[in-house]
Amino acid sequence: MKTLNKELQSSISPRKALEILKEGNNRFINNLKAHRNLLEQANETRDGQWPFATILSCIDSRTSAELIFDQGLGDVFSVRIAGNIVNTDILGSMEFACKVAGSKLIVVLGHTKCGAVKGACDHVEMGNLTELLSKIQPAVYQEKTITENRTSSNATFVENVAEINVKRNVKNIIERSFVLEQMIENGEIGIVGAMHNIETGEVSFYNDVTFINDEQNPNFSINDLKY
Repeated sequence: MKTLNKELQSSISPRKALEILKEGNNRFINNLKAHRNLLEQANETRDGQWPFATILSCIDSRTSAELIFDQGLGDVFSVRIAGNIVNTDILGSMEFACKVAGSKLIVVLGHTKCGAVKGACDHVEMGNLTELLSKIQPAVYQEKTITENRTSSNATFVENVAEINVKRNVKNIIERSFVLEQMIENGEIGIVGAMHNIETGEVSFYNDVTFINDEQNPNFSINDLKY
């Protein structure tokens, strides 16, 4: 696999970036890793980096963006925080990744059986974790389909909350960053929510929170947020 340079990065559209990630995840779940010389990539990126995607995921040890999307050094920006939540520092990092460094796609990636989501479902309070989990609480309250046993012992409830949390954070990024919102509207970048199944390795992308302004989406409107 070629190491990304500025020319290659500029040739990748937001839609193509999404396809590259899908292809990489397909290789991962089929145990077909692309051939890369990582030491060579380290040398070739020593003077600069041109990642094509920015992935916000959980700190969970089983959810490494580079591994589950089969990407190499210099290919993706990886932003990791428990519960894949959004805060000001993360928004600033994404603005750097896209506006300054040229990344073409933002992915908000949740995962199944998420410990942070379980903690929010159980209303856990512990030191600084309390404030972090409070950012997931809106997704807990927004889940309306489960009326009994709304705790981490209910696997369906946990996964429903995890999905809502991903979709809310896609919306949060757009609403809280004028820089990224304008780039999405101008077709410079796209944003999508997704869920990683830690049992199978498969990543499922949510079509209802995929915002890519291109010829494949003629009725694009960033105002069509549903969450």
